[in-house]
Amino acid sequence: MRTYERTHPWINFTLDLNNARYIHWLMLGEAQSKCRHFEQVPLLPDVAKHLYSIYLAKGVSATTAIEGNTLTEDEVLRRIEGKLELPASKDYMGQEIDNIIEACNMIGNHVLESETPDISIDTFKRYNKLVLKDLPLAEHVMPGEIRDYVVVVGPYKGAPSDDCEYLLSQLCGWINRELDAPQEYRMAFGILKAVLAHLYLAWIHPFGDGNGRTARLIELHLLLAAGVPTIAGHLLSNHYNQTRTEYYRQLDLSHQAENNVFSFLEYALRGFIDGLKEQINVIKDQQMTVHWINHVHSVFKDKDGAADLRRKRLVIDLSESDDLVPVSAIRYLSPRVAEGYASKTDKTIQRDINALVEMDLITKSGSNIHVRKEKMLAFISPVRND
Repeated sequence: MRTYERTHPWINFTLDLNNARYIHWLMLGEAQSKCRHFEQVPLLPDVAKHLYSIYLAKGVSATTAIEGNTLTEDEVLRRIEGKLELPASKDYMGQEIDNIIEACNMIGNHVLESETPDISIDTFKRYNKLVLKDLPLAEHVMPGEIRDYVVVVGPYKGAPSDDCEYLLSQLCGWINRELDAPQEYRMAFGILKAVLAHLYLAWIHPFGDGNGRTARLIELHLLLAAGVPTIAGHLLSNHYNQTRTEYYRQLDLSHQAENNVFSFLEYALRGFIDGLKEQINVIKDQQMTVHWINHVHSVFKDKDGAADLRRKRLVIDLSESDDLVPVSAIRYLSPRVAEGYASKTDKTIQRDINALVEMDLITKSGSNIHVRKEKMLAFISPVRND
């Protein structure tokens, strides 16, 4: 008997799926289905780039914030874009962010290009070394090297150091080969494996520092390997950060009673699905805008006069906002709209607005106007809404 079998009997690399409740299967199916919804949805280049940057910033911010980094999502996004310089007192925070950005990009490139994106002990070591690169650390902490001493995090003591490498080897074999599923359900089981790998790495705690960040990177690796779209790969880290108190509570509960692994799984899946719903809504809004712009072009088909071009540009640029726009702000709506009205009077603006109202492209309410993008809802199949 190895020491961990006596001290950490919950680290057993078994999962009796007979103990899963119906809700777990439904949630795994819903998560897979929602990922499938938009994995092949074409996005406008600027929208795709923006979404990737936003959710990368959320994920990077989340996985470092859990460990105490106080940089905001906006600051992380600026760091990703190379626009954030920090004072010397906060250099280490920037380095933490840079390390996770580098790791996320490396994981994305490796997993998407690799024929066999399995995990190995070297995978854990490589990610931990990246997480801790160039950071101020305790003298005994060696980035990327399995510890040879006891670690205690709050009330939790990590697995015996003599067993850590063996446990990582067992974890890799379990995740790579034993938890397999038919191709049709590969993504659902991949999500399951990602959450389990995260949980087991937290239980083993094989490194002197950076175990949580390493666990969340392994989770990202396995999500992408399962076919989860890249912008959705950071949703779990974001969920853990947004519900940090519950995250730590669930981690603590997970090893205290039989079947509590399913409690952690349910907690993780709920957050993942909520994040997917949010992303789908963003994508639906983008698609609605694309259809609306196509509708505007069809309305102005064969209308190529100067006034027609000016009105078309006006309604298209108005479409950038879902809010009411004051008539007084029309001249300053965009550079090309401003150029179109530079030599025109307010009467011309009013005539153009009246023409667009007549064409049923905008509505006017008092001194405000609003584009009628809601007309696109008429093309959505009606459903009962209780």
